[in-house]
Amino acid sequence: MKPAEYAKELGISRQAVYAKIKRGILTAKSVDGKLYIVVDSDAVAEEVTEASQGQEEKAATETMKPARSSSSKAKDYEALLAAKDETIAVLKGTVKDLKKSNKQITTTLRGEIDLLKEAFHEMRTLYMHQIEYRGSEPEAIDVESETPEPAWGGVKKFFKAAGITKPKHQEKLLKRFKKAWKAGDARICKIDGKLKVDLSENYDDLVG
Repeated sequence: MKPAEYAKELGISRQAVYAKIKRGILTAKSVDGKLYIVVDSDAVAEEVTEASQGQEEKAATETMKPARSSSSKAKDYEALLAAKDETIAVLKGTVKDLKKSNKQITTTLRGEIDLLKEAFHEMRTLYMHQIEYRGSEPEAIDVESETPEPAWGGVKKFFKAAGITKPKHQEKLLKRFKKAWKAGDARICKIDGKLKVDLSENYDDLVG
């Protein structure tokens, strides 16, 4: 008997027949390149009867199962919807907490960055003052020669004392003073970032 005929006879699939052959339940032989199943007619009839009875029992069992009422289905849907709503509420709460945590972290980081900026500016200011102070230190004074102390004053004060009132002339002299300071002129210095001149000195070489 061909596998397809055997399957049809028992009401099973061909895959089930090949599975039985593979497990050794059925005996199969190849004749002229075609597979045939060696069966006993009585055994086939018995197996057909068993398969038929199994299908009838299955059908009877399915028939005996009570149909679910519409109210029971409605309750299931309500329970499912309730579970879904609860899940959505939990997710919303989690998202809200995450947003709050991120906001707190961002605020903290910004505060720390601001503190670092302030510290940097303070350190830079102190460093610049130190450089300016070192650059403005007067030359060593010989005590024995009794050299007078420099009388540091602002450039505007010098202009006023020298009677220099024209803005263009003042601007021109200011550039000369800055140039002289950069060249190391001891008569000129910077204190707290502002240009100072020794009012006790003579500046004819720069003013003239």
